[in-house]
Amino acid sequence: MFRTGIRPRQLRRGIVVATALIIAPPGVAGDGHDLEQINRIIDMGFNHSEVATTAAHLTDRIGPRLTNSPGAREAEAWTQARFRDWGLRDVRAEGVEFGRGWSIESFDVRLVAPRSRDYDAIPVAWTPSTPGTVEAPVVLAVLRDDDDFDDWRGRLAGKIVLVSQPETPDEPRYPKFQRKDRDELRELDRYRQPRRDHDAHVHRELRRRGFAKRRDAFLAAEGALAWVRTGYAEGNLIWGGGYQHRVGETPTLPGFEMARDHYRQIARLALGDTPPVLALTSVVRFHDDDTRAYNILADLPGRGRRAGYVMAGAHLDSWASSDGAQDNAAGVAIVMEAARILARLDARPKRRIRFALWGAEEQGMFGSLAYLERYVARRGPLPDATYADLPPFRVWDQRWPITPLEGHGELSGYFNLDNGSGRIRGIYTAGNVAVVPLLKHWLRPFESMEADHVVAAPTRGTDHVPMRQVGIPAFQFIQDSLDWVAHTNLDNYDHLRIDDMRQAAVVLAALLWQAANHDTPLPRMPLPSEPVHYDPFAYPEPDH
Repeated sequence: MFRTGIRPRQLRRGIVVATALIIAPPGVAGDGHDLEQINRIIDMGFNHSEVATTAAHLTDRIGPRLTNSPGAREAEAWTQARFRDWGLRDVRAEGVEFGRGWSIESFDVRLVAPRSRDYDAIPVAWTPSTPGTVEAPVVLAVLRDDDDFDDWRGRLAGKIVLVSQPETPDEPRYPKFQRKDRDELRELDRYRQPRRDHDAHVHRELRRRGFAKRRDAFLAAEGALAWVRTGYAEGNLIWGGGYQHRVGETPTLPGFEMARDHYRQIARLALGDTPPVLALTSVVRFHDDDTRAYNILADLPGRGRRAGYVMAGAHLDSWASSDGAQDNAAGVAIVMEAARILARLDARPKRRIRFALWGAEEQGMFGSLAYLERYVARRGPLPDATYADLPPFRVWDQRWPITPLEGHGELSGYFNLDNGSGRIRGIYTAGNVAVVPLLKHWLRPFESMEADHVVAAPTRGTDHVPMRQVGIPAFQFIQDSLDWVAHTNLDNYDHLRIDDMRQAAVVLAALLWQAANHDTPLPRMPLPSEPVHYDPFAYPEPDH
């Protein structure tokens, strides 16, 4: 026998270490990559899934979950009960000041003359009820800015006013459902240099929201009875989104959004010699018993007392036009299913795993920002007092400096679900190049499920963004694209891809398990400091 001078136990240990280094790329050895546990996650997530029943309860039974509405309150209570039933710990609701709740009881929009027909429309959120049925002639008075008011002064009394320019019809150009191919996924893997345009987007938002208030005041002063805007998109999709939810800012006049085909028809009739007549009815209710929106939080305990935690989240609220299925009952059901899978497996990771269902995302990410300011980091004061009129997310990245709280180092990483119900194909790193080898390693077991793509591109517009903006490793998933009916009257259970949601819950649970057991927290970007302007020679944007 060949003698090496190495004892058998040392030899076996050396083989194990060498094998780990071969399997794992540099920087990811010792990551707790437990393939047998991943097999258990796959079995639980595919053979014993509850994601369909969770999504159906949120959509079919509860329905719309507009912030602070009765549907939102029911969803807050029900999701907490489910987390407790599954054995999660420290399940709780944490409030953030938001404003009035609002819900629709009934509405009707009809053309009365020159003929009778029903129109597809919906009351705009946070506008008041009509005083019974309002029946009046229609006038097309496009109001885009304050300069348009003078053109219509003295001409709108007793009228229902069409306030937006009719959109030119546009035929659909894309299939209703599309799987991303390899070339499309590779296109996403392009680093994008950060851009800093200071507060140009804030000024645009201030003008837009301030004008909505001034338009309502003008129409009310002129004696108009109600206003109607054009629809969200072609295909008779309507949304009904509104933002005047703060106490004391409720609009005076009832407002409606009408499907584009019907809006174009009534606009054409309004340009004729005899104005058409509409009959509008809306019965809505304001809810002022509690002006706070709520985050729902639940924990899967970890073994390490000071090991920190990883986190997954999705926003619980929706708009009122339908049941909020793609946006975002799908994400909520996936996050809840990942929690259920790990709890049912009696998983005991090194780090705690926290599950968050955010409140009031649609009106400006109130919930996730409140969580950050409470536990993770605070930002400096508003640079301009007028910015207080905007939702918190619009000005979050304008406030300097960033002050990390004690919990900043405890949050190892955050994974967000808010791209509908399509299958997970990979993950966006938003330019965090240090995390790429690790995420590729963790997703390798899901190559056969086509979920192994790690790309440099960023995504915007949802709850992971403010986390990233204070230096937390925060990620959104690449998902296959559905016909995007989010926010609209078609966002119901029938448009969900349940098989894809099962796959997404499995991938999420496995990523959380691996992140929670990794030797070190996920690699971070430097704590942001105020950047210089991207183009120091750019001309100022005009104020009008």
